[in-house]
Amino acid sequence: MRKFSDEEFKSFVHHLLTEHSHDFTNYTQDSLKRRLEFALINMEIESLPTLNENLLKKPSALNQLIQYLTVSTTEMFRDPKFFITFREKIVPVLKTYPYPKIWIAGCSTGEEILSYCILLHEAGLLERTSIYATDINNISLQAAKNGIYKLSKMKANSQNYIQAEGTAALSDYYNAEYDFAIFNKNLLKNVTFSNHCLATDYSFSEFQMISCRNVLIYFNRELQNRAVGLFHESLVDLGFLALGGREDIRFTEFANRFEIYEEQNFFRKNFRKKG
Repeated sequence: MRKFSDEEFKSFVHHLLTEHSHDFTNYTQDSLKRRLEFALINMEIESLPTLNENLLKKPSALNQLIQYLTVSTTEMFRDPKFFITFREKIVPVLKTYPYPKIWIAGCSTGEEILSYCILLHEAGLLERTSIYATDINNISLQAAKNGIYKLSKMKANSQNYIQAEGTAALSDYYNAEYDFAIFNKNLLKNVTFSNHCLATDYSFSEFQMISCRNVLIYFNRELQNRAVGLFHESLVDLGFLALGGREDIRFTEFANRFEIYEEQNFFRKNFRKKG
């Protein structure tokens, strides 16, 4: 592994912020160090100072680095029980709104976006739902827009879909061409994709539901507070926040502004009394 000192690490993280506007200051440091070491090896670069030089000389190197520093491991219908709860408990509430809006923060390569879109389609709600999918990784965002995945992954995705009590066959939603599954573009027609950083950016709309699953675990307490505060600001009263199985808001500054709605990590924003 490529090794570097704590001072080199701190200097590099500062450089990312000041020169490239990517703030990793409040990511969990041990995890970030491991991903930096992995990036150096795969980019065939010997040291962080050399990586700094590359980022200034080659604009494409920054996107490549962000691909290594952000976690893009995901699958469709991950944690099937979560999606059963979404279908049975959350969708009926979303249906009470004329045009519900959902924000999928940290959308990665798009498997989760399609999972939501398929279930919303099966519930007859996709046509009038606006979905905003954001991530700091431009390469992952492009993959999410394309909706094309390796066919070898579809077996596991299909098993998750069945366990999530899907009402059709997952293969109904994609065409198999060569070694790839190409998903129906109509599933994504109401999805807006955008680069957004939970560490530095702000609220951009108001939503009935926000999904940010398996992202907060890579943040320290300060950044978790910022992100949950941003979600609270962005939700309508009684709006839903969905987190990953190992994530919680009880230890954040906003714990008393949400109620646990379901065991599958759904939280509901408290109603604010007027006056």
